[in-house]
Amino acid sequence: MVLLGPSAPNGFFSSEALSAGPVKDVVPNRVMTWNLCNPCDEGNADRASEIARFAPQVVGLQEACERDVAQIRDHLENTHGLVYHVEYGAVLQNWGRCGGAPWNPGGYGQAILSAAPMTDRVNEEYPDGGSEDRGFMAVTTLVGDRPVRVFNTHLAERRQEEFRIEQTGVLAAEIARHDRAIVLGDFNAVPNTPELARIWKLAEDTDPLCRPTDSGACTPTTDWRSKFDYIFLRGIAPLRHRVWDTPYSDHDVLHSDVDVTYL
Repeated sequence: MVLLGPSAPNGFFSSEALSAGPVKDVVPNRVMTWNLCNPCDEGNADRASEIARFAPQVVGLQEACERDVAQIRDHLENTHGLVYHVEYGAVLQNWGRCGGAPWNPGGYGQAILSAAPMTDRVNEEYPDGGSEDRGFMAVTTLVGDRPVRVFNTHLAERRQEEFRIEQTGVLAAEIARHDRAIVLGDFNAVPNTPELARIWKLAEDTDPLCRPTDSGACTPTTDWRSKFDYIFLRGIAPLRHRVWDTPYSDHDVLHSDVDVTYL
């Protein structure tokens, strides 16, 4: 394992941490969330390079095709020497998004990559996804050296608040069952929206300055400069975080180093 790079006083990683290129081994206690953008024409080798740049111990991906994730995992191992286990959380089979034969389309939804094995996988489709099926997945895996319940979700699209309110109710009930949890995902909602209120009652954003009462302090995570992507922490303390403006998606990479011994 490598040591964490230098960081600025405000909790963001300094630019020096990136100058040497991709990290050579996974960084303990580092987690990441990234909406891959689909349909988009980005290559999986480029996506793998962005993940390898930060080498998180756990990665949550949204808008993910199972075939793409398998290729990303292979690139991470064969090109970057980073070995991950993968669990998939497909909520639909979609030929338009994920290719495959019309009678055997690819799985589409979420995925979690972890340097440690994962157990107790749950994959739930929300009762109503809105204009497209949506859901969440959860696994138990190691963050640092502690078992943590990790959730990964993608909520209903923008301007579909009524569906997101129902979805966060389902998700919050599952999060509440765990004293220590990390919730990754694209929530398609800015911090002060009513649909996120149930999540805020259970967990805090990895950015200690980002709160629903002061959403203007939250760093945007999308090309249209809204904060839609979150790393929520329950029973876990944030150490440092960064939003990385990537050319390979319309969502930025968000990653954080955390203290799992906090509880």
